[in-house]
Parts: sequence; structure tokens; C-alpha cells
Amino acid sequence: MWGRPPGETVARRAMRAPATRSRAEAASRAGIGRERRATIGTVPCAGVLVTGGGSRRMGVDKATLVVSGETLAAGAARVLRAVCDPAVEAGPGVSGLRAVREDPPGSGPLAGFLAAVEAFGLQGPVVLLACDLPRLTEDALRLVAQWPGAASVVPTIGGRAQHACARYSQEAIVYARRSGKTSLRALLTADTVYLDERAWGHVATAETFADVDTPDDLASLGP
Repeated sequence: MWGRPPGETVARRAMRAPATRSRAEAASRAGIGRERRATIGTVPCAGVLVTGGGSRRMGVDKATLVVSGETLAAGAARVLRAVCDPAVEAGPGVSGLRAVREDPPGSGPLAGFLAAVEAFGLQGPVVLLACDLPRLTEDALRLVAQWPGAASVVPTIGGRAQHACARYSQEAIVYARRSGKTSLRALLTADTVYLDERAWGHVATAETFADVDTPDDLASLGP
């Protein structure tokens, strides 16, 4: 899920975004009321949970690993459901969300994401969330989902884009589908907004976006 944002110009534009204002002020400017669903104006922001990865470095299916009393897939679904409407799964159906498989199964997170967008007719900006981010909070995901505008929004850690915890515009989705590429980087377009620590630091730390790829990563979470 790591990659470097393409191009300094776009990254600088994102850095000029208002990153230090309070959450209440940010919500007010974005037109967000008490409703917990993510919205762009009055249009709900859909979300896709990707669970169908190969988990080769872990050695077992990450989606079904139990952390703090729930599977990674169930925990990620809980966070996604609190922020996005509708919230669906791209994978074998291990999260409790409505699910669809990519064709063929195992063809990667981009294929799964695109399959879910098409199968469920998802419109507007769509959040893509991997299931292996056990520290991710509702506040952190909500910041990404509700970022003002309808462009793609990708958090960055140390200059590296978090492709699997991001919001993608319909234009980016159409571009990726037509490109024939298999990497999530195909979703990155010239108008992508990158959010560095100045944008998300009031609701998250770098660990919030850390994924679990290996048994050592899993052990670091504690009992």
C-alpha cells in the first residue's frame, strides 16, 4: 500500500489545504452536520472494504485474524460502516457487509475495488479501505472521506501515499478501469489531493495508518 505521490506540484497544492483548523470548523466549512455518514455536500460517500488479498507475507488470511476480540475484516467493516453509506466488501464475504468477488478471484485490490463499484452501482467519490489497518479510527477515516470537494484524497506518511486508505473520485475510477493496469496507483490522477501530517495530525498518528503484513506486525499489536 506504499507509494510516492507523483509530482511535486500536486503535493504542494495539498499542503496548502487548511490543516490546523479544528474539527468543528472543518466540519462546518465542509457542510457536515451531526449526521455520522460521510457526505460531499448532500451526497453520501460510499465505501469499499477490500478483503481478498493473498496475505503471502502473513502466511494466513489476514482478514480472518482476530485482534481485540474481532477479526480484522469485522473491525474494518465497523469503522467503514460508521463513516460511509453504503459500505460494501470486495472479497469472499468475511466482514458482514454485502460482498462481491473480483473476477478472477485473487486478481488484486484494484480489481476488487472496481468490481464492487460496478456491482453495487457506487456513485460519486468512493472510499477504498484495506482490511489490515487495525489501528485506524473513525475520526481518521472520516477526515479522508469528508475532505471538501469531490477529488481523490490520499493520506501520506513520510511522503508515501496510503493508497489503501483513500477516497477516489469517479473520474479516477473511470481512468483506472480504462487503463487496464492492476496497481492501485492507477487510481492516482493529476487532481489527486495528498494529505500530510499537517492535515490529519489532529485526529491521527502515523501508527493509525499502519498496516499488518507480517506475524511481527501482528505481535506488535499486543494481546
